[in-house]
Amino acid sequence: NLFYPLVSVVMPVYNGEKYIAEAIESILAQTFTDFEFIIVDDGSRDRSAEIIQSYEARDTRIRSVMLEQNTGEAGARNRGLAVAGGEFVAVMDCDDVSLPERLGKQAAYLIDHPEVGVLGSGAQAVSENLRPLYSFELAQSHALIALSLFVSWCFVHPAVMMRRELLERVDGYDSQLRLACDLDLWSRLLWRTRFANLPETLLLYRRHDDQLHSSRPDALILSSDEARARFLRQLWGTASPLSLKRFERIRRRGKFSWHERRAARQDLRRLRDAMIQWGIIDSEDRELVTARIGRLLESTMPRRWQQFCHWRRHRFGGR
Repeated sequence: NLFYPLVSVVMPVYNGEKYIAEAIESILAQTFTDFEFIIVDDGSRDRSAEIIQSYEARDTRIRSVMLEQNTGEAGARNRGLAVAGGEFVAVMDCDDVSLPERLGKQAAYLIDHPEVGVLGSGAQAVSENLRPLYSFELAQSHALIALSLFVSWCFVHPAVMMRRELLERVDGYDSQLRLACDLDLWSRLLWRTRFANLPETLLLYRRHDDQLHSSRPDALILSSDEARARFLRQLWGTASPLSLKRFERIRRRGKFSWHERRAARQDLRRLRDAMIQWGIIDSEDRELVTARIGRLLESTMPRRWQQFCHWRRHRFGGR
């Protein structure tokens, strides 16, 4: 009989020789040990395959999948998922660093919270040399993460752990997507499970010029907008370009006129109500989401209005 560990770590690699050893070492150094490490080389043209195979020869937890042709991030992740046997799947990227307690803390949380199918964590953005840059501000509760799909970051993708059976039910990542495949996946999983983020920083997210997202920012925005539009059509039956543009400006902390802010308030409340209607978020979370909407709209005001609203909220307890 085959024995499968509790966690399958799946990491795609494409021309990752510069950082891959550090990424592999960070997984092998985990305090939690009940895992397999599936590394998919996606047709690399550098020394990535050689480095992967050298580690595989030294550690039996590593299983390599070597692809002759480059399939893209989503396709490579799906190839890893196809051979994964763990109950939980941990996402990893070949240029990032998982901190030692990451797998243990995430697996323990998923065991204790069977209603949660997708679990992220706090993450620290770092430079090429791992110098701290900034921390990601992520919602922790399911309702606010669902709202964040349109107005902020839901998860830091390589810091996520998921239930494998859920991924199988939605056929994994959309292999036709070269970018924003994670956002597309969240929009499909939101209908089936609950999301959460651990507050602890468990991943170092490396920022560098060779990142696919950094090299193609306009294409990433377009792909992300298409994923949000598909999800909005499911919620509303339509996807207003003006609404999507207002959501994008909120994500970018843009400033609105009074009329624009009024329209954005209507968009956000309609989004809240649709998610409650479809059962994506619970009606008991209406007040929590409404408070978050108020703070988002406050951030779109000119600086002096922000200061006044901040003072009023803390002085009188209003929103």
